[in-house]
Amino acid sequence: MTNLSSQPAANAQTPSTMDLVNKNLAKRYRAEKRFKAYGIAAILFGLACLVILFTDIVSKGHSAFLQTYVYLEVTYDADTLEIDDINNPQQIAIADYSALVKASLRQQFTDAKSRKERRNLYGLVSNGASFTLRESLEDNPALLNQTVGVWLLADDDVDTYYKSRGDDKADAFVGRLVPKQVAWIETWITNQQIKKRFNTTFFTSGDSREPEQAGILGAMAGSLFTLLVTIILSFPIGVAAAVYLEEYAPKNKLTDFIEVNINNLAAVPSIIFGLLGLAIFIGYFEMHRSLPLVGGLVLSLMTLPTIIISSRAAIKSVPPSIRDAALGLGASKMQVILHHVLPLSMPGMLTGAIIGFAQALGETAPLLMIGMVAFIVDIPGGISDPSTVLPVQIFLWSDSPERAFIERTSAAIMVLLAFLITMNTFAILLRNRLERRW
Repeated sequence: MTNLSSQPAANAQTPSTMDLVNKNLAKRYRAEKRFKAYGIAAILFGLACLVILFTDIVSKGHSAFLQTYVYLEVTYDADTLEIDDINNPQQIAIADYSALVKASLRQQFTDAKSRKERRNLYGLVSNGASFTLRESLEDNPALLNQTVGVWLLADDDVDTYYKSRGDDKADAFVGRLVPKQVAWIETWITNQQIKKRFNTTFFTSGDSREPEQAGILGAMAGSLFTLLVTIILSFPIGVAAAVYLEEYAPKNKLTDFIEVNINNLAAVPSIIFGLLGLAIFIGYFEMHRSLPLVGGLVLSLMTLPTIIISSRAAIKSVPPSIRDAALGLGASKMQVILHHVLPLSMPGMLTGAIIGFAQALGETAPLLMIGMVAFIVDIPGGISDPSTVLPVQIFLWSDSPERAFIERTSAAIMVLLAFLITMNTFAILLRNRLERRW
């Protein structure tokens, strides 16, 4: 009897099956919420890092799109320029225009007595001001022996000081400026002889040792020619290789070996392709360094695996029924591929190719290995002219000691990011517009 009376009490303390299920479900729901929260936190952390990165780049680089100019009264004195015949282009070309700038500065700031003070005074205006005066005289020869007011390019130290000054000169970055130079700049500010203009030089000039004269046009042209060679070589070869491997190649150990190596090449560090280009194109074929042609060949090798893999995936996405229907209507194997498979898979191929080209546009390491790190001032006119590319130009400027190159480095990064974002956006829009779902 004792055992019978104690049995209900024991059963009452034992949890039921539903209680166990509900408890387990509640535990699973809590785990799912934590997992979801971890995912959201990871996304927010990534976005926060991206915002911080972009904010830092924009805050440092936006000022590079403005450049400081100073206003001077310049006299085109024929004796100083040593011009006897204004109609002689050679005399105009070789005249000493820097002497005009120096004379104007001495006339305004008579307190510069010693040689050192005058050297500091002359250093406030960029040596590129001479080219501005020469171009003005070439365009209007009537300026000879006339006094005109011109806005001339300021030195990078003046540019940095004026941009960082704000309302209080105590907050300005002085850098290498001496107190007397700061006083002269403040005189210009008081007389409204200094102002900021849109920096057209940044987009219309090549590289320069002087930050205020440095531009990205040469690097952009080099990137364009290099990318053009990459597109012409890698896209047709990549598509042809993908068609062969997917439509014609027999399934055996050789094709398996090729497929494994293509997948492995897609994960090889880019600098390895630079070493390969250095050994083959420059070492064996003795091609010149720092050419867009060599850079395009190296980047073609790097992007080929990506294009082949994406093209094969696009070809696989075409339903077999389309092939069967075309063959049933009497089309040959080549006609099926050219008239049906390739047109239907082309959106996927183009998307993968554009992403691969965007990756190639941002590459630096393989191009450093083939010598595209050279200091190139002239704008390249073709694939056989020495040049550099935009990522390498960013690398060169980031290593320069002048503070003014910091903002130009960030501005060049902004331009490069704009190109990359544009290419990737175009790839996404192209995929969404042309993609067919089966």
